[in-house]
Amino acid sequence: MLTESTPLAKLLPAKEAKKFASDRGLVTVGDLLAFWPRRYRSRESDLGGLTPGEFVVAVAEVKTAQTRRMKNRRGAMLEAVITDGTHDLGVTFFSAWGHESKLRPGARGIFAGTVSEFNRKPQLAHPGYTLLDDFDKGERKDLIPIYLSVGNLHTWTVTECVRTVLDMVDDAPDVIPEEVRGRRNLLSRIDALRGIHTPNSWPEVEAARHRLRYEEAFLLQLVLARRRAETAAIVTQGREARPGGLLDAFDARIPFELTAGQVEVSDTLQAELARPTPMHRLLQGEVGSGKTVVALRAMLTVVDAGGQAALLAPTEVLATQHHHSITRMLGDLAEGGLLGGSTIGTRVALLTGSQSTAERRRTLLDVASGQAGIVVGTHALLQDKVDFADLALVVVDEQHRFGVEQRDALRGKGVHPPHVLVMTATPIPRTVAMTVFGDLETSTLRELPAGRAPITTSVIPEDRPEWVERSWLKIADEVRRGRQAYVVCPRIGDEDPAGEEMYAAESPPADSAGDASEGQEPARPLHSVLSVLDRLAATPALAGLRLGLLHGRLPTEDKAAVMSDFARGEIDLLVSTTVIEVGVDVPNATVMVVMDADRFGVSQLHQLRGRVGRGGAPGTCILMTSAAPDSPAGERLRAVARTSDGFALARLDLTQRREGDILGAAQHGRRTQLEFLHVLEHEDIIEAAREDAFALVEADPALTGHPELRAAVDARVDAEQAAYLERG
Repeated sequence: MLTESTPLAKLLPAKEAKKFASDRGLVTVGDLLAFWPRRYRSRESDLGGLTPGEFVVAVAEVKTAQTRRMKNRRGAMLEAVITDGTHDLGVTFFSAWGHESKLRPGARGIFAGTVSEFNRKPQLAHPGYTLLDDFDKGERKDLIPIYLSVGNLHTWTVTECVRTVLDMVDDAPDVIPEEVRGRRNLLSRIDALRGIHTPNSWPEVEAARHRLRYEEAFLLQLVLARRRAETAAIVTQGREARPGGLLDAFDARIPFELTAGQVEVSDTLQAELARPTPMHRLLQGEVGSGKTVVALRAMLTVVDAGGQAALLAPTEVLATQHHHSITRMLGDLAEGGLLGGSTIGTRVALLTGSQSTAERRRTLLDVASGQAGIVVGTHALLQDKVDFADLALVVVDEQHRFGVEQRDALRGKGVHPPHVLVMTATPIPRTVAMTVFGDLETSTLRELPAGRAPITTSVIPEDRPEWVERSWLKIADEVRRGRQAYVVCPRIGDEDPAGEEMYAAESPPADSAGDASEGQEPARPLHSVLSVLDRLAATPALAGLRLGLLHGRLPTEDKAAVMSDFARGEIDLLVSTTVIEVGVDVPNATVMVVMDADRFGVSQLHQLRGRVGRGGAPGTCILMTSAAPDSPAGERLRAVARTSDGFALARLDLTQRREGDILGAAQHGRRTQLEFLHVLEHEDIIEAAREDAFALVEADPALTGHPELRAAVDARVDAEQAAYLERG
């Protein structure tokens, strides 16, 4: 019996089966049938406008063909002309043997090869081809599928192999329940496979693609629905702030008024923390929208209730910044049990991998004893030796930097299953939230607190030295006014690759190296913090300024010292990599210059400029670039300069990135499993699939009534997939 697990080696010639396995990892019938065509060729091709070096696959008719003896060597060559009915193309075979009997005038075939030029005319020299009479085998198809290359097999050989296998399959297991297919007017899986691999018309292809898009969305939403159902079934301890406790004391001393959004989200968190089921919520917000204050109020709530809160940050710089920010906001409330501390206070501990043994021992004792109600740290929090007295809340900052195993390791340290709050400063379009964070409830902060000044963004071409000079003069002018500035570079030293410290979840756009995507090198090397620091030190306009250097390779104590000096105003201009991208809060900084700005993604630039203008004074962000104004990179930078709406920029950013990057697949070295579904384009399909998936899980949580569907979902959720489904 032929099934999707049947080895191809039993069905195909040994050569083809071996090539499919070695070149594309296709071993079974199911593997081959999921090897989708990349495009289709109709029987009417266009041979006009071909350029040398272009690889072409064309359906054409032989117009003329003649064989002639070669002058300088033995044998005969075949010169033919093929036509699409409007345009002609020369075809040459330097050995006519085996071709002259096939390529006769009137014969139609599929021709594939790289276009070259002879006598200033395009031609195909010794192309691969197959005649349509052979290809059709009596079955006429108006569309011919074209697949990715498989070793040195001709494209029609691949097509024939797929067709041969598909012809042996009478039916295919259908993971979408029949009632769902009927309600959504979807093809069966076997009909969808036929529509993709052996279509007669474009409507057949589109109907098949629609079915397969829905299947991808449905399986993805089932994964998320089951995870949400599993979370809802967990029993934990509700946590409520006590009257007159830490939360009330903190609220009484906040020197500003919370925004309406902060109040609304805080009320939601308070209600969910009080429930006997774990909170599992995503908090997203604009740069500077006040997420940290909202998270701190949630942490104080669980401390009031006798528990502890842990804040997990992706870098030591960010963890240290969070620790300083929280202790500064709490004042004596963060000095519980210490001389001069509040009688109702707690302690805020910092745990990082680079602490001394003595510091680490003291911190671990405070955490284990419960004296530290709030613990801020990096991956060091995940280690087995870190024990909590009663971990009640886990706050994960910048979730895309952590895998599901890391987060669950921290959750497992609670006496009771802890509540979870995930924070991200990267705004997430609705469809992405439904597909990436679909197992979390979502809260959004859109408005900025009162007093946040606007940030003016300009794009400066580096080939205009007078404009570059004005940028340095702007920094000097701001420093004279008592302000500070950043200069951000994409790499540390001249020998380093670009983007070493960029967020892994945001790969530089494909065109980010200027014209490099077209096979050309950038006009000049990318800037590094080391070379730029030397350059700025020798710039007359910046004479007398106190310069600082910050990057990820500095020892931890040096990084902390630099950030401390900058925060105290002892450094006027900080030259840094993107370690300052998220969470760094120096209200006195008003100017940022981003070197090689085209090397950064849209959302990353938005995050970077959010480091200035945080103290009430207007901010300025200068994006320096060597990219041409009319290039995709230039247009992207102008878009950043035009708007400060992070949600609009996030959508733009995602439209320019691969689907695998959006879902986080690139970080795992695997291709995305979404072949047909595009999360920004198919919102209606995602919503329908979400409705069906959640209804099905509510009625049948274990999917016991749908064994094939359950097997498909279980196969999808291995450890790596579960990790990237929750990353943004």
